[in-house]
Amino acid sequence: MSLFPIFLKLEGRRCLVVGAGEIAEGKIQSLLAADAHVTVVAPEATLGLTAIARPGRIEWNQREFVPGDLDGVFLVVAATNVPEVNATVYREALQRNVICNAVDDPPNCDFYFPSIVKRGDLQIAISTAGESPALAQQLRKEIDEQLPDNLSPWLAALGELRREVLAAMPAGDNRKLLLHDLAQRSVCELNECPSRQLARNRSHVSQSRPGSPDIRG
Repeated sequence: MSLFPIFLKLEGRRCLVVGAGEIAEGKIQSLLAADAHVTVVAPEATLGLTAIARPGRIEWNQREFVPGDLDGVFLVVAATNVPEVNATVYREALQRNVICNAVDDPPNCDFYFPSIVKRGDLQIAISTAGESPALAQQLRKEIDEQLPDNLSPWLAALGELRREVLAAMPAGDNRKLLLHDLAQRSVCELNECPSRQLARNRSHVSQSRPGSPDIRG
């Protein structure tokens, strides 16, 4: 199966979850972490979901699913313990061009929830296209153990420095090589940071010698 891997912005988008058991709770938490506007349709809910519904973090319609629940929805997750209901949600979503994930039912999915390794804005997503979520979880654990915990502030500083380089240097091989070099170096917020000095020096050379050959040093 050929899948297109993307990271999707869900902030403010309407996402529907049909079902409110333990499996649904994990999917709902993932959608909330992406700042989606989450509506839940289910007659009953876990204590955890009941708790976050009270302050209005999610909109909970305490009833069975009806096709009209998909009107205006960007994405839907069918997470009930009744396969027939999940299949119905998927069929209705297809008719409305709403992308759907039916939990633990690969044929009724337009997308899959990957296993995630996360360090701030750094995310590594692992998918087996629904073939073996257990394998994806094992790989996630192994990668997670290898990555240091302090990547988030380094990535934030690297992102800030990248934006400075983009503003100071014209597009081209010089800039591309510099950005790749910086991604392999320590970066801090201090003005005396060697990586920042390197970026300033290369930007200055690029500005003072337009059209010059690539300089790596």
